[in-house]
Amino acid sequence: MSDNLQNRGAQDRARINMSEDWEVRHWTESLGVSKEELERAVKQVGSSADKVREHLKRH
Repeated sequence: MSDNLQNRGAQDRARINMSEDWEVRHWTESLGVSKEELERAVKQVGSSADKVREHLKRH
């Protein structure tokens, strides 16, 4: 199910959804990485934003 952009409720920032272009843009800008780097990190450690942050700090 895709995100409803009209729903202004709290967003789940604990997970990175690589299927949504706007979320990929948000995370690449927020983390200062390319889309490819983000994809690799999510593939290696999963979609947990905390795990991706830690992984990117180490690499």
